[in-house]
Amino acid sequence: MFSANGLTIMHGNQVEPRTASLLRRATYASVSVATVLVGVKIAAWLLTGSLSVLASLVDSLMDVAASVVNLLAIRYSLKSADDDHKFGHGKAEYLAGLGQSLFIASSAVFLMVNGVQRLANPRPLESVPSGVAVMIFAIFLTLLLLIYQRYVVKKTGSTAIKADSLHYATDLFTNLGTITALIIAGYGWPGFDPVFAIGLSLVIFYNAWKIGYESIHLLMDRQLPPETEETITIIALRHKNVLGVHDIRTRQAGQVKLIQLHLEMADNLSLGTAHKAAKEVEAGIRNIFPDADIIIHQDPVNPG
Repeated sequence: MFSANGLTIMHGNQVEPRTASLLRRATYASVSVATVLVGVKIAAWLLTGSLSVLASLVDSLMDVAASVVNLLAIRYSLKSADDDHKFGHGKAEYLAGLGQSLFIASSAVFLMVNGVQRLANPRPLESVPSGVAVMIFAIFLTLLLLIYQRYVVKKTGSTAIKADSLHYATDLFTNLGTITALIIAGYGWPGFDPVFAIGLSLVIFYNAWKIGYESIHLLMDRQLPPETEETITIIALRHKNVLGVHDIRTRQAGQVKLIQLHLEMADNLSLGTAHKAAKEVEAGIRNIFPDADIIIHQDPVNPG
């Protein structure tokens, strides 16, 4: 027989080496690309004097800051659990996402102020072809980074890399818009340059809100999607000794999914049989969620 308070605890909060390697490489790539983009956009801004280019430059400066925060946060989040952090350090990723949202929102305010000032005092642009060439290079480099980031997000589900990728996806479109603004302003419509910068500041602010909103929910231990609970239930009920499942609780901490559930089993099972059943259910869940930290409580019931 097994006790009504029988508890089987299975920990799996060690991130797989390949996942950790992908996350580190993604952060290094992001910092490198952002740094190169800052350099080329400074050159483009000095050549043209365009506020649209300045907007794109500020955005890239924010990218550098956010990517460095990401790099440090992900390195910390990949640390193994210790005596002071028994659930690991995964939530550092969400703090990084929240920090990014603040960086991005600050850049939006800066651009809005400068856009309004330039509207009041418009000025013609210079060396437009050179500015366009630099922005085309920025688009190419950003596209390469995005492809790699999307691959990493698909493999790891990282919130921090996803937030970074969202920002760079916005950069892709803003760089295209910057080229358009440069060309139109070069044809004698200098007022379009600050108007575009103001529009860009609104888009950036919206993205900052989205990243911050998601990060706050994850820091507050929001449940994983309903599909996750359904999958866990199906896996558990497949076992011949499991009569029911209840009190499924889930949350995400960096790369680790934290899963808790109660299994209902006949009260005449031996402790060894009940424990083995819980281990087999745990193995089935881990097959779908390999980095999960799983706690299974065994509830005896009278099968009637």
